[in-house]
Amino acid sequence: MQLFTVTGMTCSHCVRAVTAAITSRDAAAAVHIDLATGRVAVDSDMPRAELAAAIVAEGYEVAA
Repeated sequence: MQLFTVTGMTCSHCVRAVTAAITSRDAAAAVHIDLATGRVAVDSDMPRAELAAAIVAEGYEVAA
């Protein structure tokens, strides 16, 4: 499980966008998002940098 802190997510549309960005690169990924805390947990074999890049490409910031 890889954990990310993502800023800029404010609504259910944001949750869907981040989930879609990740699953478009890894269809088998399981994505769990806590909107209140900005925590994104991803169960995937993809490298962390690629998952973070997918989130950033949607317009959100990933904390280091």
